[in-house]
Amino acid sequence: MNKYFEFDTKAKVLSGEKALSHVNYELLVRGKKYPFIMSDAGLDSLGITDKAIKAMNLEKLEKFVDIPVDSSTETVNIATKKYKEAGCDCIIAVGGGSVIDTAKGVVLSIVSGKEDIAEVEGAEALVKENNVLFIAVPTTAGTGTETTVATLITDSLTKRKYMISDFPLIPKYAVLDPETTRTLPKSITAYSGVDVLVHAVEAYIGNSTTPKTRHQALEATRLVFENLKNAYEDGNNMKARENMMWASYLAGCAFTVSYVGYCHAVAHSLGGKYNTHHGLANAVLIPYVLEAYGDKIHKQLKELAISAGLVSENTPKDKASEIFIQAIKDLNKQMNIGAKLPEVKKEDIRELAYMAEKESNPVYPVPVLMGVEELEQFFYDVLEENETNLTHKGELVHA
Repeated sequence: MNKYFEFDTKAKVLSGEKALSHVNYELLVRGKKYPFIMSDAGLDSLGITDKAIKAMNLEKLEKFVDIPVDSSTETVNIATKKYKEAGCDCIIAVGGGSVIDTAKGVVLSIVSGKEDIAEVEGAEALVKENNVLFIAVPTTAGTGTETTVATLITDSLTKRKYMISDFPLIPKYAVLDPETTRTLPKSITAYSGVDVLVHAVEAYIGNSTTPKTRHQALEATRLVFENLKNAYEDGNNMKARENMMWASYLAGCAFTVSYVGYCHAVAHSLGGKYNTHHGLANAVLIPYVLEAYGDKIHKQLKELAISAGLVSENTPKDKASEIFIQAIKDLNKQMNIGAKLPEVKKEDIRELAYMAEKESNPVYPVPVLMGVEELEQFFYDVLEENETNLTHKGELVHA
């Protein structure tokens, strides 16, 4: 059954099968006739972009698909210029986190009047109003960026990934249609799905939770454990895919308010340095990070484990935490996600740790404060050793 909601994020949500078919009506009632469709070459080559365009019943449009795995300042600037030259009157982002983050950068460039998005690094409340109709159509159940106030962009010169946070970055609409995820490679279903779990977990264990974000994180965690493996094993299981998209949205709502933690900071540094897929990095890292937090998060992990159906109320906190972390490891293994990242080089670790520390401290409300030396350990944890790395190869598309 289709659902139409409005949350505190103020993003209107169309969700369920055939949700895309309602987009054209939303454009018509707002007098928008010339959308700028943003996607990436991988999705475009799979036909996903054109299928979405057909489902939205769009005729006149401008398509921009030159978006890399990690959105960059250069890409945002190029896309902004093309949007203006084409004379488009709205933006529809069809893709994963990189595509939607790039679209957010374009929106911010337009409403702020900046020609170079690099000029607004770290900006908050840069503009008071967003008059650009921005619609996000996520093609993965993972990033949750369709509901967040933030965008992550890699500086094209320094290769450092940084965040811009501003309320106009929240899309006016989030369209959660499971059909857009049907033909995704299994690897992307896996990476993005565990990314949802990481968003929920980090939002839940941090020090800035609210009753609402705790509820959202618990529900997202339950949905991931109940549906991700089914979506991975059967790409045509639309119920599992719809549930994963809803989990992604809930987790996005949760971390928009309650933020993330060191797993994300480390993953972002890897993405900036090596273009490591964000979901993959989070999936590999999260067991190490949770173990490093120790007994400070045993209570929260038990509550998450109960929600996931892994333990009972009578299970001791330390045992429940161990079971929850092992369940993540098992889920990774079942979906061919290894425990190492072969691209990580020992000589880069100090630089990477500094990048992660700069991003996270003192912004992230982490349960245990860590400095550069502690963060270095996570990079050593994922160094490839004499074990078979199970990570998918050869089928990665931009997400």
